[in-house]
Amino acid sequence: MGQRLPHGVPRPPQVADQPRWANWSGEQRCSPAAIEAPRSEAEVVEAVARAAEAGRTVRVAGSGHSFSDLVCTDGHLLTLSAMAAVLDADPSTGLVRVQGAVTLHDLGHALAGLGLALENQGDIDAQTLAGALATGTHGTGVRWANLSSQVAAMRLVTGGGEVVELDASDPDGLRAARVSLGALGVVTEVVLRCVPAFTLERVDEPRPLGEVLDGLDRLADGADHFELWAFPYADRVMTRTSTRSARAPRSRNPRADWVKGHLENEALTLAGRLAGRVPRTVPRLNRAMMRLVTRDVVVDRSHRVYASRRDIRFTELEYALPREQARTAIEGVLDLVARRRLPVAMPIEVRFVAADDAFLSPASGRATCYVAVHQHRGQPFEPYFRAAEELLLGLGGRPHWGKRHWLGAERLASRYPGWEAFAAVRDRLDPEGRFTNASLRRVLGR
Repeated sequence: MGQRLPHGVPRPPQVADQPRWANWSGEQRCSPAAIEAPRSEAEVVEAVARAAEAGRTVRVAGSGHSFSDLVCTDGHLLTLSAMAAVLDADPSTGLVRVQGAVTLHDLGHALAGLGLALENQGDIDAQTLAGALATGTHGTGVRWANLSSQVAAMRLVTGGGEVVELDASDPDGLRAARVSLGALGVVTEVVLRCVPAFTLERVDEPRPLGEVLDGLDRLADGADHFELWAFPYADRVMTRTSTRSARAPRSRNPRADWVKGHLENEALTLAGRLAGRVPRTVPRLNRAMMRLVTRDVVVDRSHRVYASRRDIRFTELEYALPREQARTAIEGVLDLVARRRLPVAMPIEVRFVAADDAFLSPASGRATCYVAVHQHRGQPFEPYFRAAEELLLGLGGRPHWGKRHWLGAERLASRYPGWEAFAAVRDRLDPEGRFTNASLRRVLGR
C-alpha cells in the first residue's frame, strides 16, 4: 500500500441547501441524503467519516459531463469545486501536482503559463481532471494513450478515511486508481507528467466517405491526431487532422470564432428538432449539412486546439475496439442506421489511441479505435444504441465508462485482463464498499 499521509486542521464543511443533483444534459438525476462541498483534504476525511457513521455510501461529482449513472446516489454526494488549484510544478521534469477538481480548461491555461502542456487530451475541457481520469477519458492519436497514462501519482481518501498516495512504489494501486470509476476513494491530488508547451496545426475538411475508409490506416498513422465524423445517409465525412508544428500560434478573431461555433451548434440543434418532428427528412438533412462543411485551419497552442465548443444537449454511447476493427465498425453502424431507417441527425465519431496499462481502461493492452454514436436529447436513442452496442461488442468492444451502456459485470469481466487485479485493489482500499452505488453494483458486481 502507498504511504499513509497526515491531514490538516479540519474546518466546518459547506452543506448544500437542497440535496439534488443532475448531470450536464439533465438526463441523470438523483436526490442524495446530503451534498457536501469540502474545501480541503481534511474536510473530505471528515465527510467520509460522517457518511460512515450514518451508514451511507459516498460518491463524488465532478463537472457532471458524463452520460452514465456513475455519480447518482442516495447516500452522500461530495462536490470538490473548491479544491481545484495547481499546487506545485517543476518545469525541468514536467511533473505537476494539482488538486483533483481542476477543470481541464483551467489546467490547460495554467500549464501554458508554466511553459507546459498535456501531451494529449479529449475535445471537451469542461470536465474535472479526477472525473475525466475515473472514466478513462481519451483524445485521439495513434502514438498517445489516454489521459490516465499521464498520471505519475494520485492521492486519495480511502473508505476507511485514510489518506494515501499511490505511485510507482504501488504499481497495482496506481494502475487501478488511474481509471477507477470512483470506486476506490476520493481523489484529492494528482501528479501529472507534462511536456513542454507546443503548437498544433489543425485542419478540418470534408472528404468522400469511401476515400477515407480506404485510407483509414494511412490517415491515422500519418498525423499526430486524427479523427472523423460521419453522418448517416451521407457520402462525405468531416476529418480533423492535427499535427505538432514549429509555427507560431496564429491569432484568430474571438468574435468570429464564437459566431462560427454558435452557428454550428445551432445548426445541429435545429437538425435535431426537425428530425424529431419530421423523421423522414433526416437523410436529406444530413446530406445537406455535409455539403455546408468547409475547410478550416487553426494554428494555436495545444490546449486551445484540442477543445471544441459543445452547446447542444445530446446523449452518447462509445465503445473501444481493437484498432483493426475500425472500418468494419464504421460501415456496420452506418449500415445499421440505413437498414432500420433510424432518424439519426448526429454523426458517428471515430478516434484512435495507443494502448495503456490501467486495469479498467477501455484501451488497456491494445491499440484502440473508439467509435461513438450520438442522439439529440429528447429523441429516441435506446433502439439505436442497443443495436450499435451489440454490433460493437461482437467486434471485441469495451464501453467507455462515462457514456451509456447496458453491460453488467457478468459480460464485462472477461473483456479486461486486469479485472481481478482491480478488484483486489478495491478490496484493499474500500473493503466495506463505501464508494459504491447502483451503477457500480451493476458493472463491478458489488
